[in-house]
Amino acid sequence: MRVFVTGATGFVGGAVAEAFRRRGHRVAGLARTETKGRALAAREIEPALGDMKDTASYLRAAQAADVLVHCAAEYTADYQALDRRTVDAFISLTKGTRARTIVYTSGVWQYGATGNDPADETSAFEGKPLAPWRSEHEKLVLAAGGIVVRPGCVYGRSGGLTGAWFAGAVEEGAAPIVGKGENRWATVHGDDCGELFALAAESGLKGEIFNATDRSRSTVREMASAASRAAGKDGNIAELDAKEAEKRYGAMMHGLALDQHVDSSKGLRRLGWTPRFGGFADDAPRYFAAWMATRAA
Repeated sequence: MRVFVTGATGFVGGAVAEAFRRRGHRVAGLARTETKGRALAAREIEPALGDMKDTASYLRAAQAADVLVHCAAEYTADYQALDRRTVDAFISLTKGTRARTIVYTSGVWQYGATGNDPADETSAFEGKPLAPWRSEHEKLVLAAGGIVVRPGCVYGRSGGLTGAWFAGAVEEGAAPIVGKGENRWATVHGDDCGELFALAAESGLKGEIFNATDRSRSTVREMASAASRAAGKDGNIAELDAKEAEKRYGAMMHGLALDQHVDSSKGLRRLGWTPRFGGFADDAPRYFAAWMATRAA
């Protein structure tokens, strides 16, 4: 298949683009600059220079694709508007004579706090989503026969959210957490996450949601302690109160404080997807080494 990925130069989008490429697909990725484009080319991903703000800039690459994957996230005041613009552009491309599949990246924070009761795809729109507008975009994609993937907190390689623990330990002597850290995150390694995207796109299924989380159940405190130890800081943790967390993370603090248990067994039943990585805490030293290497580069 020919695949076009927005956000291919980013953390999640990069893992997704590489997963498609590993499975033998021809992959093009959106890149804003020639430097980022060359980095994609080095990973056997064809760079498509452009920007989500200008749909026409990537239209040719998208028109050539069988699968349109939206992974890009621009954390600015324009985030919602740009996301909707991209969704609308992709949906318009599915209305022609050529069959195309959209795969849209959402996240498990759309379930809100679940506590110990596992949430699955059957309750996708029943909780209190962190970003209600994203749920509306999900519904548009599903109505167009597309697929929605809700990854957990993605770890590995350059770090993702877990990179904040490494950075805090290295730069401040302690890994920062919101509150006491007794809550649990639903997590997934980037490679496992990318594999689910590819399997979903290859499946031929229409209008489906898939969670992408591993089976680990460590608390945030346990994971942050492991990150701190990996960084040589004896497990030191900095507990941030609400004011400190908001100053550091903004609205994202609410997601970081969620207590979640998310079930991803649908991916196994429908796609044969099984996470190969068992969780962040057990292999934190390896992830710290990868984060450090990425930072140096």
